[in-house]
Amino acid sequence: MTNNCLNCNEEIAGKFCSNCSQPTSTHRFSLSHVFKHDFVHGIFHFDKGFFFTIKELFTRPGHSIREYVQGKRVKHFNYFATVLLLLAIIYFVKKWTKIESSDLFDNNVKGLLKVQKDYSKITVFLNIPIIAFISFLLFKRSKQNYTENLVLNMYLLCGLTAISLVLPICMIFTDNKEFLFVVNYFVTVLVFLYIIIFYYQFFSVFNYKKYDLIIRVILISILYMAIKQLINTILNNVGLKYFH
Repeated sequence: MTNNCLNCNEEIAGKFCSNCSQPTSTHRFSLSHVFKHDFVHGIFHFDKGFFFTIKELFTRPGHSIREYVQGKRVKHFNYFATVLLLLAIIYFVKKWTKIESSDLFDNNVKGLLKVQKDYSKITVFLNIPIIAFISFLLFKRSKQNYTENLVLNMYLLCGLTAISLVLPICMIFTDNKEFLFVVNYFVTVLVFLYIIIFYYQFFSVFNYKKYDLIIRVILISILYMAIKQLINTILNNVGLKYFH
């Protein structure tokens, strides 16, 4: 075994580098290691990785992400990777649905669906810089900088993207439009409530009086939904005009 870290070249003693924390037992990659350790451990272990992050986002969303922003980051899956993986799951699920989204919704959103079909990995992030700036202003007393607000809102997006899976999963089992409209309405309500819970938990430890915090949380939740709707309207118009 080398006496220097293979990652940062720091002199090492023990199982981990004192400078960069890389394990000293570094070995060459093999197919077995990549599958058993990197893939299975990174995705399916509930103590760390993708499913740990999803679990936290649905059991204590605001609290866990505040802890992440403040430094407890080892166990969480990367926020960009989480969103993209969830989008990939949604894409896969939609391959099995009994009805297309374009057949479920009226012509008022045809353009939006066209844009999302080709650019979902971009459109899903469009409101984040705006809402992050708003949360930065509304909760300035928390002393979270703009970048930290970007990160917390990225994890909020992860939770919302996971919730959005409910509709396409239901579309696998039925093409009943009346039922699916009810599900879509339920998902919309659930999204709004989740936003409220997320922001309330995240900012609950900072020095806000309860009624003040509730007002700010409700305000940003309404603004989140309104900004998302505005962006969707713009994308819908773009889709109707330029996508065929």
